[in-house]
Amino acid sequence: MRNFRELDVWNDSIAFVKLAYLHISDFPKEEKFGFKSQIARAVVSIPSNIAEGCSRNSQREFSRFWQIALESSYELETQLHISKEIGILSEEKYTLLVIELNRIQKRMNSLRKYAD
Repeated sequence: MRNFRELDVWNDSIAFVKLAYLHISDFPKEEKFGFKSQIARAVVSIPSNIAEGCSRNSQREFSRFWQIALESSYELETQLHISKEIGILSEEKYTLLVIELNRIQKRMNSLRKYAD
């Protein structure tokens, strides 16, 4: 079993959850169960799946959960993009979030290649 708490990418993704929540907190009230909810689920899924993968005994299971975390990050990026396009997320907030998310994705991709 791997210790997820020691992974920089897990710690970075936890910090990113806080950043994302900060920036979606001012979404319109009618988006509470729409984009706001979808973004919240996707962003929380990233560190959650990293942690769950680390608890798995086989390399195959570890790699699968790592892949799920990466997939959640791409889902999140798409949701952020749509939120920007429909005007509920400013260009400035979108850029800030996506730059950080892309940094996490690159680290996850590098570590995924190592894990496979």
